[in-house]
Amino acid sequence: MIVLDVRARVGEFELELSTQIPLEGITGILGPSGSGKTTLLRVLAGFERAEGRIIVGEDVWLDTKAKTCVPPHKRSVGYIFQDARLFDHLSVAGNLEYAFSRSLATPRKIVTDDVVDAFDLSPLLNRRPRELSGGEKQRVALARTLLTNPRFLMLDEPLSALDEKRRADILPYIDTTASQFNLPAFYISHAVGEVARVAERILAISHGRIQAMGPTAEILERLDLAEVTGRFEAGSIVEAIVVDHVTHHRLTHLTIDGQILTMPMEPELAPGDHIRVRVRARDVALALKRPESISIRNVLAASIIDLFHVPDSPYVEALVEFQQQRLRARITLASVEDLSLNVGTNVFVLIKSVTFDASPN
Repeated sequence: MIVLDVRARVGEFELELSTQIPLEGITGILGPSGSGKTTLLRVLAGFERAEGRIIVGEDVWLDTKAKTCVPPHKRSVGYIFQDARLFDHLSVAGNLEYAFSRSLATPRKIVTDDVVDAFDLSPLLNRRPRELSGGEKQRVALARTLLTNPRFLMLDEPLSALDEKRRADILPYIDTTASQFNLPAFYISHAVGEVARVAERILAISHGRIQAMGPTAEILERLDLAEVTGRFEAGSIVEAIVVDHVTHHRLTHLTIDGQILTMPMEPELAPGDHIRVRVRARDVALALKRPESISIRNVLAASIIDLFHVPDSPYVEALVEFQQQRLRARITLASVEDLSLNVGTNVFVLIKSVTFDASPN
């Protein structure tokens, strides 16, 4: 467990946080630009001066009353930035060897062969950084950081310089850091989909203050956190089971609480696999009757459990429930009035199959 009770000022910006964060799995940090996400990580790493207390497990890193402040180089934090920051004069193997040699004084938990296998680096070992793609550089950066035997990882927008395809390729490797190596991590990204894909929990922050913290699905479905989760990418996560693939249509069938949905085919998924599916609120529509003769293939029976009018906008965020799961829908206030929608109204939820963003459960 990490205990944080800190105050820090950077220029005119002030950060003031008091919380406890489990030291396991991946914690996503979401918030608008300038909310204090990076400042929080820098305070935790010791790069920014702060007052208060930071306790990591049994170790006190900061206690201003006791005049205790562990310097950054003794906090054993692995920090990964937007750019990989590899040593250009060394090969991939040389970069890994350097990291390994820098941590010989610490108990060895991870060795070079482990990360080479986990991050598929064997074909890259003799190459120089200039010969690598952006995604390959980040894989090497992850592996190199692991070899320093950090207490936990901090990933600050690590994929922001990559295109969408390369981001999708790298995300499973980030999962690997937490699962295979049992290494906690903090993950900052403006891309809600990335955070939803890898994080077990989300810390929502705005104006240097914590707005909420909890399981990823619960935070993303909260209607009052639109400023933090983002109106464009906000959505929900639901649990699903793979049924089969329809090869000639390039579609995968899922079952969600007994109702069938389709998504773009993911050949690596097998029937029976349990997955998490993210659905963006902007890609969900509501109807009072089951529609016929439309291109949208996914229609769920549900009921409205909450409605939230977004201030100074024409939009209403609706939260609907089917069985034990929930989805967000962004609709207009005019639609709410025209359809006489209220909490308790039974509706049909329409979801475009192309909007699904699936990840293993």
